[in-house]
Amino acid sequence: MTQAAKKRLGRGLAALIGDDVTEEGVIADAKSLRHVPIEFLRGSPNNPRKSFKPEDLEDLSNSIREKGLLQPLVVRSGKTPNSYEIVAGERRWRAAQIAGVHELPVLIRELDDGEMLEIALIENIQRSDLNPIEEATGYSQLIEQFGYTQQKLAESIGKSRSHIANMMRLLNLPESVRDKVEEGVLSAGHARTLVAVKEPEVLADKMIKLGLSVREAENLIKEPQDAAKTVLRSKIAKPQKTADVKALEKELTEVLGLSVEIQVGKKETGTVSIQYSTLEQLESVCEKLKK
Repeated sequence: MTQAAKKRLGRGLAALIGDDVTEEGVIADAKSLRHVPIEFLRGSPNNPRKSFKPEDLEDLSNSIREKGLLQPLVVRSGKTPNSYEIVAGERRWRAAQIAGVHELPVLIRELDDGEMLEIALIENIQRSDLNPIEEATGYSQLIEQFGYTQQKLAESIGKSRSHIANMMRLLNLPESVRDKVEEGVLSAGHARTLVAVKEPEVLADKMIKLGLSVREAENLIKEPQDAAKTVLRSKIAKPQKTADVKALEKELTEVLGLSVEIQVGKKETGTVSIQYSTLEQLESVCEKLKK
């Protein structure tokens, strides 16, 4: 990476995506801001985000029709004249096309392929726009194509090395299981329990059918026969989790990169359990809670 690139990245993600409110940042953005025809823009093949839900795009397009595009896209110059490759903001670009917008504001940055992927990955992760498989694939790309180590990657994106290693293990799962994770039917925590087992597809279907927590899924894998009976009994004895509680478990699991379980008690009581396997993971959780 060049010294100039290091200096740019040193300004932080806020500077790179137009959120820097310092005097230096505002001046730099004003110099690089352009309004370009929407047909001059194209998505990046290296964008870690591959899934764009039609309903989300429709909601955003309605907002753009009503209020306009409130934040410029970040782009780099394309290989041909009057062309720009989107670094950050492809979802906004797609929604703007649906809204019938003809021109969009952009901030032009000079970035190589590795820097571009890193910025796109960081922006999507910080905004929770990636599903676990897209996140893992992005990490894999940076390591395999651009020579990142897990440690360097961890420092660049503000995640622990163990989080990156655990996420990348998901790529070893069969495609059918990965699809369930991408669709949100199976959480990353559930999927990690399946990485080293036989017949992960069968166990994945069983987890979904029974509505198992991550801890119950781990028990099911350790002792399949006895655990299955225990799980079924426990489902009858304890309050069932609502869809909102399950969604919150999934969100916390993805944010922390660790297995999170919410046990529902009587009335509005309950407990939240976070599983960790190393002191590094515990320190990471403590730092996030302090913030």
